[in-house]
Parts: sequence; structure tokens; C-alpha cells
Amino acid sequence: MPIRRSPITAAIALSLLAFSALAADLAPEALLKKAEAERKPYLATVEQLVNVDTGTGQEPGLKAVSALLVERLKALGAEVETSPASPSAGDNIVGTFKGTGSKSFLLMVHYDTVFLPGTAAKRPFKVEGERAYGPGVADAKGGVAMILHSLKLLQDQKFDGFGTLTVLFNPDEETGSAGSKKIIAELARQHDYVFSYEPPDKDAVTVATNGINGLMLEVKGKSSHAGSAPEAGRNAAMELAHQMLQLKDLGDPAKGTTVNWTMVKAGDKRNIIPSSASAEADMRYSDLSESDRVLADAQRLVQKKLIDDTEVTVRLEKGRPPLARNAASEQLAKQAQALYAKIDRSIEPIAMRFGTDAGYAYVPGSDKPAVLETMGVVGAGLHADDEYIELSSIAPRLYLTVALIRQLSAQ
Repeated sequence: MPIRRSPITAAIALSLLAFSALAADLAPEALLKKAEAERKPYLATVEQLVNVDTGTGQEPGLKAVSALLVERLKALGAEVETSPASPSAGDNIVGTFKGTGSKSFLLMVHYDTVFLPGTAAKRPFKVEGERAYGPGVADAKGGVAMILHSLKLLQDQKFDGFGTLTVLFNPDEETGSAGSKKIIAELARQHDYVFSYEPPDKDAVTVATNGINGLMLEVKGKSSHAGSAPEAGRNAAMELAHQMLQLKDLGDPAKGTTVNWTMVKAGDKRNIIPSSASAEADMRYSDLSESDRVLADAQRLVQKKLIDDTEVTVRLEKGRPPLARNAASEQLAKQAQALYAKIDRSIEPIAMRFGTDAGYAYVPGSDKPAVLETMGVVGAGLHADDEYIELSSIAPRLYLTVALIRQLSAQ
């Protein structure tokens, strides 16, 4: 008796057949070998990028690298648009590739650095042993090159199984992305997946990052002569010191929230009781509810004053938001681990203590887009004279981007 297949069974069988064909086409060892062959051109790109100063706000270097990136994206077949990253210097660069599938990807990283003009001439790109050095080599020009050469590998394979693949290069991450945070958020919400290419310091992908806020404390008192009539004044500096001590434990170690007072200002002359004083604190957090909690606690605590007739105010300035822990990012990390295992390597999902542009891409309470950070090359010494990348990580990290895009496109 012939076996009849239901439409559902037939569809499943067809899907499994297609997946098997795709898997055969995606032999991990073969893909890794192609990625290894891309190492030399990858390093040539990094050298070209590193040897141009692109400190945030440095218009000439940012303009030169922007032109280079536009040229490279167009050569890869992208439709490219640029827009000024006002109020920051430089352009936001958006390259778009259209495929035949349905899944959409945003690959993003910044091309500015923290280094002063002339740094590239003093410390140009160099390779020593299994490391490459230079200003911004890891943070994040290695990430820029990782995107470009992952695209090259996809192009070489004639892979167009995605729906839309968008690239965003922004010029102002190192100062908070004032001119690019809006376009990051807008583009992210149009895509299924977002990969951000900051560098990990080990073979890892990041599923959560900290947000960054500022806490502002201000005291108003009354000035008087410090020698002849100190009692006639209301010492704002003393009240500020009292309040800072009261507010020293606003953080929450269990949640990873830190609040550290880092800037203080009071008085103009030694012989005058200061009438005003202020302090600023750096707040780092991953729990989205912590901004409201910290501000509420601070406002409650400052009601207890040391000096009568002083006025104390505290406010919170929100900065870069966190990439909070979420199921979608963790699922992406699991897929990255499985793909890495196919080339006999392991990769660790981590949470970072500092903030990145991935926070602007994340949509709280939504599985779309799924965001994964530190997809860049492995490196360390960020912002320092000895910043470097690990050459042994180049091929595996190229493999990871390409393998993830191919696998996710087929799902």
C-alpha cells in the first residue's frame, strides 16, 4: 500500500532537504579556510584605516576615512547614503544590500577613535608576532574591517539568501554618539538582527552591556567673609560634602549598578564662604529600572541636610542606554557557540561593564531586533598606547559573521 504524505509532512521533508543541501554547501572547515585566506587583505584594510587619525571631532581624518568606506561599500555592491552626524563631525554612512530572502541584518560599528591628531604618524600600524598594534586598531577599526571582509566573503560565495543587509559606520561613538544614536535606533527597528563590532578581549560575544547615566548634585548656600563672619554664611561646600557621603552607597552590587562621584566644584576664593557647590557622578547599570530607583533614593536622602537654609537638588541625566539581558540576544549567543563548535573552538557569552551603541539598537520588551555585541576582532589595551588585536582571531571571527548570516537567513 503506498504511503501518502500530508501537505505538512511534505513541507517538513522539503525543508529538511533544503537544510541538508545548505549544510553541505556550508561545510564549516571550508568556510574557515576561506576566512583564513582573507586574513592578509583584512590586515591591509586595517593598516589603511589605522594610519589615518580619526579622533572624534577631527574633521579631516573622518572625512578621508568616510570617503574610503563609501568607496569600499560601493565596490561590494551596496547602495550607499551618507548624512552629517550633527552635532558631531563626520558622516553616518549607510550601505544597503538587497537579497532574495526575508531576514534582515544590520552590521554596525564606529570609525572614530579617542586619539589626538598626529598619533597615527607617531605610532603607525605594525605587526609584531601574533599581534597588530596601532591607534584604534581594535576599537574599532578592526571591527570596520571585520564587516567589510565578511561582506567580501559572502560576495565571493555569491550568497544573497538574506532579505536586506545594512551596514552602518558612525563617527562619534567615543563621545556618546550624539549625532548617530537616532539613526542607530531607527535602523535597528527595521531589522531582525543587529551585530555590533566592538572588540572583545577574549573569544566572546556580548549579550548585555551597561547603560551610562550622570547624576548631578547642586547646593546653593550663602557667601560671607571666611575670616570675619563665617557664621553669616551658609557653606555650600560643607553641605555638598555631607550630601556626597550620604549618597555614596546609591549603587547596587547585586544588580551590577555603580554610582561613583568623580567631579567636584566649589568656591572661587579661599577667603569667601562658597555660596554654591556641585558634584557629578558616573552611573553604570544594566537593569532598566535602576535609573528611576537611583534618582528616587537620591532625592529622598538629600532631604537630610547638615546646614540649615541651604538648597540641595539632585537630577539624573540619561546617557547611553544598556543592552539589557534578554532572551533574543542569549539565543543568538547559543547559535554562535554552536557554529564555533563546528570549527573546534569555543566562544563565551558575556556581559560587559561599559556601554556601547548596542544599547541604542536594543528595544526593551521586544525580541526584534535580536542584538549581539562584540562581534569584532579580539583585542585589548583599548584607548592606550599599546592597543592591539590578536591575529589568530581574525579568521574565526570572519567565519562567525558569515556563518551566522547564512544560518539565520535560512531559518
